[in-house]
Order: sequence, then C-alpha cells, then structure tokens
Amino acid sequence: MLPRFFFQPGVIATFLILQVVPLVLYPAASFDPASQEWWLPVVLAVLALIGAIQILRRSLAPWPWYLISFSQGFNIISRLMLVLSRGTVNVNGVQVFNAPYVLMTIIAMLLSAFLIWYTDLPEVRMVMLGGAKQKEA
Repeated sequence: MLPRFFFQPGVIATFLILQVVPLVLYPAASFDPASQEWWLPVVLAVLALIGAIQILRRSLAPWPWYLISFSQGFNIISRLMLVLSRGTVNVNGVQVFNAPYVLMTIIAMLLSAFLIWYTDLPEVRMVMLGGAKQKEA
C-alpha cells in the first residue's frame, strides 16, 4: 500500500490538478489544427479539470469522481486505438518504428491507470469528503 504521505489533502489536490498531464501527453504535431486528433485530449482534460475543481470545492456528489475515471479510462482506450496507426511512420518509403510516440503512449496509459486506481482508493475519497464535512459544520 501507499505511504501515508499520499493521503494528505495537499498531495491529493496535486494529483487532481496534474492529472491533465497524461491526457495531453502527445507530440506537438497532434495539436496541429489541421489534425483530427487534437480535440479529444482537450475535451478529456476539460472534463477531468471540471471533476477536479468540484472535488477540490469539497463536493459530496459522486459524479466528479466518475468524470475523472471516465476521462482517464477513455484516454487509455483512445491511445490503444491510436498506437496501432501511429506506431510506425513512413520514412523514405520504409516503415520505421515510431519509438517516441509509442513510449509517450505507454507512459500516458500507465499514468492514467495509476490515477484511476488512486482516485478510487477509499482513503483518498475519505480525506476529501472529510474536508467537506468539516466545511459544512
């Protein structure tokens, strides 16, 4: 299990804010307006930030947690689909393994999987809900 350090409100808030990193970890060419893949990371990042803001506001509703899990899970699914088409690039008529793209994809999927697991831990939710109960009292 994780050390107690990971269950402090400041650490949880940091993870909630930094969760946009795996959502937007793409090569710069992916964010070209002519590309069709720029909008999905942006939408997922906005959804995740909406969820994070609601949690940091100490909302008692469960939907912000679901929104974060949805965004991170959809990130994993979309990256699995994109890595099949972007895993190789055509260089002078030869298909070459696109190592930087595949490495970024694997790192982003691992970070998303970690964030799904981390935000579903009972200790994380209890710490954030504990602040909500104190705020209302």
